[in-house]
Amino acid sequence: MSKEDKNKANGAPVEDQAAEEKFFDFDKAHPETEETLTPAGEEESTDITSLQASVQELKDKHLRLLAEFDNYKKRTMRERLEMINAAGKDIIVSLLPVLDDFNRAKMSSDDPENEEHFSEGVSLVYNRLNTILQNQGLAPMQSTGEKFDPEWHEALTEIPVQEESQKGVVVDTIETGYTLNDKIIRHAKVVVGK
Repeated sequence: MSKEDKNKANGAPVEDQAAEEKFFDFDKAHPETEETLTPAGEEESTDITSLQASVQELKDKHLRLLAEFDNYKKRTMRERLEMINAAGKDIIVSLLPVLDDFNRAKMSSDDPENEEHFSEGVSLVYNRLNTILQNQGLAPMQSTGEKFDPEWHEALTEIPVQEESQKGVVVDTIETGYTLNDKIIRHAKVVVGK
């Protein structure tokens, strides 16, 4: 019995049988086109590992975003405080010449040869201004008699001194330096011994 007869007996048309034979012949001639089938267990394990990797990646991204947001909050708070302090600093720096004038007037009135004296009202205003500025964090630098430090002092001139111990030391302060919350806002202008 021929193939055609068998197909007719099975009820399959002859054309379909011929197409199937050509399909199988193509697979034999081109083995690279055959699909490689993996067992069901291997497929599931690769799916699980890829899902675990993607979950871990998402967790890492989430943690990084949380850290970035936390850093952003800290940075904005710090910038806000710096802006507030800078505004206060500008006002205090603009008041320093007034404070210098008060100090000169007080030194002049303390001189016994000078007939002018600080009135009690002016002394109260001077003390109150000093107290307010000190409460804001302003502190005068003590520079006379200190070792010259270019980070704290601005040397206007050098004068010769007789004692060896006075060399490199601030002999006189021309203009008082100030710090605001432990940061220099004005360097002391000084005379240094050489």
